[in-house]
Amino acid sequence: MRRAKKEYGRRELNMTAMIDIIFLLLTFFIMTFKIVVPEGDFSIKMPPKSAPSSASLDTPPEPLRVVLSSSPGGNLSSITFGEKPLGRNFNLLRREILSVVSKRGGPKKADVEVELAPDDRLKYAYVIEAITAVTGQVGADGQVYKICDKVKFAPRRKK
Repeated sequence: MRRAKKEYGRRELNMTAMIDIIFLLLTFFIMTFKIVVPEGDFSIKMPPKSAPSSASLDTPPEPLRVVLSSSPGGNLSSITFGEKPLGRNFNLLRREILSVVSKRGGPKKADVEVELAPDDRLKYAYVIEAITAVTGQVGADGQVYKICDKVKFAPRRKK
């Protein structure tokens, strides 16, 4: 029995589809590439090798705590600065913060942080007014004078 002879012809590969896939992969890797800063490349400014100063060893002062209490309707019922009740007077709060800041060297030198603890029901407008009172004041000339830059909120109380 005689076998049929197979004909081996020239076959072509479709290179267009392969080149398309290569370009798609290249585009994908270029788009998703993120440059990472090498480890150990720190830009730290170390203090000079001298006797340690007492100021650098001190812990930062405690934040000045301002508690904003609200009525059941969400209106401001009282302001407490530290342990001192101030009623509902934001100007009195500003004066108290300003006196503490001036005792610590003034607004430019003092490292003062204010911690606001508003009630959950308190209307947002009162919180903004408290932030305005502790961060600065408008002078008679219309210019804003800075009192304190650092304001943070106290963690929410668990119910």
